[in-house]
Amino acid sequence: MMHFYWNGRAISFRDGETLALALRRAEVEDFGPAAGGQRARYFCGIGQCQGCLVSVDGGAAVESCLTLARAGAVVAPGAF
Repeated sequence: MMHFYWNGRAISFRDGETLALALRRAEVEDFGPAAGGQRARYFCGIGQCQGCLVSVDGGAAVESCLTLARAGAVVAPGAF
């Protein structure tokens, strides 16, 4: 099984799986701070709410529900 890293923790995923799905399967519910003082989390699953924003390999925030997991990626809460 392949892995990416969330806050230093190895998260396994299946080929074709999104970051959000893999994080939920690993029982990660809180994706960090979000706009408006809320907490980021998986919600709509289609990128509309932008409630699941994360940073991949230090890049700009992306919707984890639309972003495919990639082996070796370093995923962290989105920067707001």
